[in-house]
Amino acid sequence: MTGRQYDELPAAARRRMLVWAFVRPALIMTGLLLLYYLLPLWDRHSRLTGVSLVLGLAVVAALLTWQIRKISTSKYPRLRAIEALSLTAPLFIIVFATAYFASAQGNPASFSERLNRTDSLYFTVTVFSSVGFGDIVPVTDQARVLVMIQMLGDLVLIGFVARVILSAVQAGLRRHEAGTEPE
Repeated sequence: MTGRQYDELPAAARRRMLVWAFVRPALIMTGLLLLYYLLPLWDRHSRLTGVSLVLGLAVVAALLTWQIRKISTSKYPRLRAIEALSLTAPLFIIVFATAYFASAQGNPASFSERLNRTDSLYFTVTVFSSVGFGDIVPVTDQARVLVMIQMLGDLVLIGFVARVILSAVQAGLRRHEAGTEPE
C-alpha cells in the first residue's frame, strides 16, 4: 500500500491497521514464549537435540518462505513484513534456547553453569545480539558447535533474510501500484 492509498483510508481503518500491526506481533511473541515455558522438555541425548534443532530450523525456514510469498502478494506488504519478522526472529531464538536447554539437561557440563529455561533463553539472546559472553559460556565441543551454528544463523537471519523481506515488500508495493493484485 502506498502512502497516498493509506492516507485515503478512513481514520478508523488506519487506526485498526496500526493497532493490529503492533498487537499481532505481541500476541505471536507471547504465544511463542508460553509454548517455550509450558511445553515439556525432557532430558535428551545429543543426537535427539541435533535432530530437534534441524527440525526446528526447517520449520523456521518453511514459515519464512511462506511469509515471504505472502509479503510479495499482500495488499499491505509492509504490515505483513512486520508480522513475518515478529514470527521468524523469536521462533529462531526459541529453537536455539530449546536446543541449549536440552543440551544442558543432557550434559550439565556443556556450559559454565547449569541452564534452566530462562538461562537458556538469556544465553540465546546474548549470542543473537552479539554482546559477548561472560557469565555463561559453552564449555564442551558440542555446546561450542551449537553456538557457532547459531552465530552463523544469526548472520543469515539478520543479513540475508532482512534483504529478502525488503525485496518482497518492494515487489508487493510495485505489484499493488501496477494494479496486478491477486484476488
